[in-house]
Amino acid sequence: MMGGRTLVFLLLVCNYLLVAVAQTATEDLTTLRSLMDTWQNTPPNWVGSDPCNDWDGIKCTNSHVISISLASTGLAGQLSGDIGSLSELETLDLSNNKGLTGSLPQTIGNLKNLSTLMLVACSLNGPIPEEIGNLRELLFLSLNANKFVGQIPASIGNLSKLRWLDVSDNQLGGPIPVSSGSKLGLDMLYNAKHFHCGNNKLSGPIPPKLFSSKMSLIHVLFESNQLSGSIPSTLGLVQSLELVRLDSNGLSGPVPSNISNLVNVQQMYLSSNKLSGSLPNLAAMNFLSYMDISNNSFNLWDFPSWLSTMQSLTTLKMESTQLQGQISSSFFNLPNLQTVVLKRNELNGTLDIGSSYSSQLRLIDLQSNKIEDLDSNGGVPKVKIILKGNPICEENGMASENYCSNSQPSDILYKTPFNNCEPGACSVEQLPSPNCQCSYPFTGTLFFRAPSFSDLESNTHYTTLEESLVHFFQFHHLPVDSVSLSHPIKDSSQYLVLSLQVFPSSQDRFNRTGTSSIDFMLNNQIFTPPQGFGPFYFRADTYGHFGSVKISKSSNIGIIIGATVGGSILLVLLLLAGVYACFQKKRAERAIDHNNPFRRWSSESGVPQLKGAKQFSFEEIKKCTTNFSKANEIGTGGYGKVYKGTLPNGQLIAIKRALKESMQGAFEFKTEIELLSRVHHKNLASLVGFCFDKGEQMLVYEYVPNGSLKDTLSGRSGFKLDWIRRLKIALGTARGLAYLHEHANPPIIHRDVKSNNILLDERLNAKVADFGLSKSMVDTEKDHITTQVKGTMGYLDPEYYMSQQLTEKSDVYSFGVVLLELITARKPIERGKYIVKEIKSAVNKKKDLCGLYEFLDPTMDLGSTLIGLEQYVSLAMKCVEESGSDRPPMSNVVKEIENLLLLAGANPNAESASTSASYEDISKGSSRHPYSNDSLDAGAVLPNPKIEPM
Repeated sequence: MMGGRTLVFLLLVCNYLLVAVAQTATEDLTTLRSLMDTWQNTPPNWVGSDPCNDWDGIKCTNSHVISISLASTGLAGQLSGDIGSLSELETLDLSNNKGLTGSLPQTIGNLKNLSTLMLVACSLNGPIPEEIGNLRELLFLSLNANKFVGQIPASIGNLSKLRWLDVSDNQLGGPIPVSSGSKLGLDMLYNAKHFHCGNNKLSGPIPPKLFSSKMSLIHVLFESNQLSGSIPSTLGLVQSLELVRLDSNGLSGPVPSNISNLVNVQQMYLSSNKLSGSLPNLAAMNFLSYMDISNNSFNLWDFPSWLSTMQSLTTLKMESTQLQGQISSSFFNLPNLQTVVLKRNELNGTLDIGSSYSSQLRLIDLQSNKIEDLDSNGGVPKVKIILKGNPICEENGMASENYCSNSQPSDILYKTPFNNCEPGACSVEQLPSPNCQCSYPFTGTLFFRAPSFSDLESNTHYTTLEESLVHFFQFHHLPVDSVSLSHPIKDSSQYLVLSLQVFPSSQDRFNRTGTSSIDFMLNNQIFTPPQGFGPFYFRADTYGHFGSVKISKSSNIGIIIGATVGGSILLVLLLLAGVYACFQKKRAERAIDHNNPFRRWSSESGVPQLKGAKQFSFEEIKKCTTNFSKANEIGTGGYGKVYKGTLPNGQLIAIKRALKESMQGAFEFKTEIELLSRVHHKNLASLVGFCFDKGEQMLVYEYVPNGSLKDTLSGRSGFKLDWIRRLKIALGTARGLAYLHEHANPPIIHRDVKSNNILLDERLNAKVADFGLSKSMVDTEKDHITTQVKGTMGYLDPEYYMSQQLTEKSDVYSFGVVLLELITARKPIERGKYIVKEIKSAVNKKKDLCGLYEFLDPTMDLGSTLIGLEQYVSLAMKCVEESGSDRPPMSNVVKEIENLLLLAGANPNAESASTSASYEDISKGSSRHPYSNDSLDAGAVLPNPKIEPM
């Protein structure tokens, strides 16, 4: 009897302990369930109440979540502020989930134990919160390849343990933060090894205070920013440096002489600045292998003799540096020399390669110098010499020489070969591995920021890298059979870009754990590439072939143990567990509901004035689109797809269904609904209703049959626009914006005016749409709103971007860009060129509109008289003035476009004819868009436009 009582007592104690252990993880479980509600494409085994044992990507200690690792798993949605509740979290890796949008929540600063934060190549935007400076345990911070704006938070200077800082490839601006008074800055990161801040919009001088002898930096990357001033001499104090990239900025003045103290530097990029003066003797930099100082204004009277002593040098680029004199033949004897580019200088005399030139030498490019002769001692096999634009190539009979051509080596077609085997036929989407096994590889791109070699044709580099990767993956017990590399190129940032395929072993595909582990080990720099490749990051492609998930069987063990104890005890435990689970479920639901901006719309007092807009259920939308059938799909874009639907009353509607990865925040979605339901104007898209149900975000509009202005200008809509039609579209858009600015109560700033947000009805009347980023002026008495920068690059007001002060004139600027897009049919930013800058330059250069000819859209019928074009361009230029105060209000813009229509003989208030009445379908062969493959025959001459003078 005593033994039975003891057994019951022990069982009750065990039950108490089990509940106690579960209780310690209650908040973590609630947080994970809340995250599940804001994310899409979470792993399918995220079910049950034991994330620590059953859920992919989750690791725990003492029932607390210490790691979330879900890189490259297709995750979509926003990073909820609830993440800050995971008090014991040490690692957060959500890299390469392109569908992860929205801003980085301020509550990230609550993760006091976080040591690794990796959010590489997502779609996050907004500013990096200052609260990130609260993560005092942080060692690794990688936020590169997102869309962050604003400044680098000075609070990062608090992270005294930080080793790796990477915020490159974003849109960050402002100065580099350094400490001042009690405020810390990046200069306090004495333990940091890496400052990766390239490809942003950082401005101002590089603070001398940023560098000191206390620092242990090995990589300083600030390339492709807008930095000005001189290179601080304090840079020469950081003798641990191995890589310096300050290229493509606006730096000026001389290179500090003590930069030669950086004896460990292997790659140095100072090109495309405004540097001047003499170049210091760098002979002491014994490890320097890659030096690019092109496009500066140095005073170099002779080819520096010390260059011939640099035994490690593989690449020398000194294009457009005012280099003079003759190159010593001993320079070409350097044993590792591969590439020499000295174009557009004043080099003269005879080019003497010598007989003992480097066996690795592949390219000598001396275009546009004053070379008079070539002494090659019988030829230089395997070396491409380019002397076009030199006197030697201008002599009679010499122009036909190979070295008088400027042809560059052809594209590198390297691809990992098969390992002595013949691949068989693979099924659809499968690929053969180098070991000839068919499978679904995990693919992506490796970006090497500063390789020390320039001979991309040498296969040795790639085979060495392949062997290193395979050995690394297998050493760490990852299920990898082999890897394949292909298509090596140098991109515009001089990064070496390589396509990577990783093939699974013992199966034909990876599971989520496999891809996430590979991604983590690459982007967390656990993998060290072979010497010469330099720092890198990995951008993964979406993987759509995940294997089946094995659900943990731990619950079965509990059942077996419970059965042996006895049915009655098991029943008690189950009842307790049921009560506890219900409690936790309701708690999680309350937490989720707290973050739902629509939660009060069900109560009478909280329902906004929707004026007829209806809240549809998912099932209703599904029914009226015939289950989102392909036949009803009428458009697609980065945001998602648009479907045509029919309501039970016969009304035609257009349903804009957001992709999981491009959903707005719930509050932005709610803002768009409330604004659209409140404004009513014939040039604004009318809202019929919305759907916020089952993880979906859908807006239900009136059906606008002719798509967006962007579709029309790109040729996808099937009809062309003449001059009068374009003026009327501009007028309709301007009237819609003028209504928002001056007649809506309170006034509204659209904040995302662009051709993709201008819809065209059956008569091509313009209707402004998409109010997800709009701001109301109801909460301020100022003439502006201070807010984080949002919008679309190319249309974004530069004054708003720099000041973060939003005004109606920000919409005016964006509208000005649309005006230019209307007459050119070009994207605002195309092939790296900005349409505003290009047209300003063309007009200023010619002092009239003749310079615009090459920009005008040929489908506009350039043979006709474009009455008022000059005034139109003048209006567009006023709208895109740098200062908002110099731009006209939209009401004035409306009047000017009305006058242009009157000048052209058209009634600005008359209804347009239907498209079917006056426009031919492209499919019938009547017209072609200028950028389609067969738009113009090679060498075709277009008529000059007839421009009516003012």
